[in-house]
Amino acid sequence: MSDERYMPRMEHPQPQFERKNWMNLNGEWDFEFDLNKSGRDRKLYENGHFILKIIVPFCPQSRLSGMGYTDFINSVWYSRTVNITKEQLKGRILLHFGAVDYESFVYVNGELAGTHKGGYTSFEFDVTKLLREGENSICLCAEDNERDTAVPSGKQSYTLKSQGCFYTRTTGIWQTVWLEWTNQVRVRSVKITPNVFDFESSVLIEAEFDGDARGCTFMAEALFDGEYESEGIAAADSGRSAINLLLEADESKFWSPGHGNLYDLKLTLEKDGVPIDCVNSYFGLRTISFNGKKCLINGKSVFQRLVLDQGFYPDGVYTAPTDEELKGDILRSMALGFNGARLHQKVFEQRFLYWADRLGYLCWGEFPSWGIDPKDAATPAIFLDEWLQVLRRDYNAPCIVGWCPWNETWGENNSGARDATMRLSYLVTKAFDPTRPCIDASGGTHALTDIFDAHDYTQDPAVYAERYAPGKPFYDHLSRKERDVSLPVFISEYGGIGWNPDGEGWGYGDGPKTEEEFIARYRGLTDALLNNPDHMGFCYTQLTDVEQERNGLYYYDRRPKFDPAIFKEINTRKAAIEE
Repeated sequence: MSDERYMPRMEHPQPQFERKNWMNLNGEWDFEFDLNKSGRDRKLYENGHFILKIIVPFCPQSRLSGMGYTDFINSVWYSRTVNITKEQLKGRILLHFGAVDYESFVYVNGELAGTHKGGYTSFEFDVTKLLREGENSICLCAEDNERDTAVPSGKQSYTLKSQGCFYTRTTGIWQTVWLEWTNQVRVRSVKITPNVFDFESSVLIEAEFDGDARGCTFMAEALFDGEYESEGIAAADSGRSAINLLLEADESKFWSPGHGNLYDLKLTLEKDGVPIDCVNSYFGLRTISFNGKKCLINGKSVFQRLVLDQGFYPDGVYTAPTDEELKGDILRSMALGFNGARLHQKVFEQRFLYWADRLGYLCWGEFPSWGIDPKDAATPAIFLDEWLQVLRRDYNAPCIVGWCPWNETWGENNSGARDATMRLSYLVTKAFDPTRPCIDASGGTHALTDIFDAHDYTQDPAVYAERYAPGKPFYDHLSRKERDVSLPVFISEYGGIGWNPDGEGWGYGDGPKTEEEFIARYRGLTDALLNNPDHMGFCYTQLTDVEQERNGLYYYDRRPKFDPAIFKEINTRKAAIEE
């Protein structure tokens, strides 16, 4: 803990928007609890003396942080110093936070640099004018009312102990912190939209700039396996530009499940022929569409064989201990025969999406909406502000094949405040991103959706086979109604079969007594869904155990419960809709 050389998670946190001039600030920070939330009144950012130490980016509830404090935490403070050279002060200096739960107040040398509300999204502040040559102090206060149901918190427990479907809480910094150097004029953001056609493909690159971009040109160059593919140029005078790069329609270069084909993208802002900002990025050529009830990726039918992934770790809670563990969870899932995951009730790290992009792994982006009351008049403003931040952050990731803003909310269709919130969430999502499907309320009552999905934890395979027999009207288990729907159909949560030889924890229904019974139940439930020609996908609960919930196919420490090859054989059988 006292070794300042220990700096975890040193990889660049934004692989799709990477500059070469940056400094990772993970590692040991001074730390203090502020359980009465009085630190800002006491001006701890000016005169605070923090006696504790914490390892960033791990939350104080985690073992990897060095704290392991799991009681309720209203507020915490972080502080560290950083040395800045005279040369580094010449340009623009940005201070980035990958994610801080929930409300952040950031101070540099005792001055407020900015505030941010939202526990799952990245943010940055221009701190150039607050820094000086030599030693500088960076201080962050994070406030988090962990009992407030208006605060988006997903599966974080509202009670002292973890229980049921709720687990250890996260407060404060839980993703990488870093500094970045740019010129005064810079590329602020890009939005990348691919198109796949029979004879020619393209990618639209829409950029926004900071600073006075008059007289500047914006250039984009695409490469595949290091070989030049295409380039484009546009004026940056208006503060934004759009370039449409034309590419050969080469199927061997398309992004698809199991084939994480990615184009490297070099973005350059120039003035008078001199580069003033360079960003390295990437994209994948892929489209998502529907033909009747079939899901098509690049025009080809793909059955989505998904697993529920909650993104919890025994020693890091919300934060993976290493970058390899992020990749490892995807590889473990693929070893079971899944081709993707619902990223459930949590906004995952961008490094996870990077590995999903690289490996060709389908992901549904989701918001941690559990506990929020969609009928409350204040909810839309709180919810949509952070949800739009999520959409902006992750839009460019080719692995994201759908959005799910809400999980398991119920009400009467097309009436009342709850349904108004569902419709608004859907419409906002589709306005920002018309390229992907959106499920308004996964497993709940749909007000406006592109896919009819349901959650069904029935444990008897015979009942399942009858319920989802080909040709039958769709049975919505939770509403106890049959629905004859024309939309694509997706059983987005099922299974949850418990396996806990130590007798602790829980799974759905009565757990099987033997390994053979477990596998037979898994096979029967999954076969029923694969056999129905109206179903475009399934999502099994879940990839790993999480604390007291013992229904993973892996234990919480990522050891396999059974031979993964058994499940791969079951999961990868051709689905009826693929015939």
